[in-house]
Amino acid sequence: MTHRELNEYRRVLEAHRAELLAMLTPREEIHVQQVSDSLDQWQTAAAIDMAVSNLDRDSRRLREINAALRRIDDHSYGCCLHCEEDIGVKRLKALPWAAFCIACQQRRDQQQVRGHGPAFAYDEELSAAA
Repeated sequence: MTHRELNEYRRVLEAHRAELLAMLTPREEIHVQQVSDSLDQWQTAAAIDMAVSNLDRDSRRLREINAALRRIDDHSYGCCLHCEEDIGVKRLKALPWAAFCIACQQRRDQQQVRGHGPAFAYDEELSAAA
């Protein structure tokens, strides 16, 4: 991968990171309030669950982006962390934080669906970085 391409990926990743950081800062939706009506309680609980789910998703994406930026710095960006083959350009353009080639990502997803816990060491690293 050329220096110019790496700089473009860095620019895209940093833009995504800035966007996520702006979204993660306000957390007003996640607060506990007492309401007397059971329908209001249910709606409040659903809204809190949604906010927590969004926060979790965005936090994970932020960790993935930070990991991708570290891979750019250590010159391993674009190389699958599992099989060490190149990650396709189309995949990187769609998901610049991708850490795995499509084949390894599919294998990882299947293992997670089956409930086998973290599929690769990368998953454990992301969890530890939380």
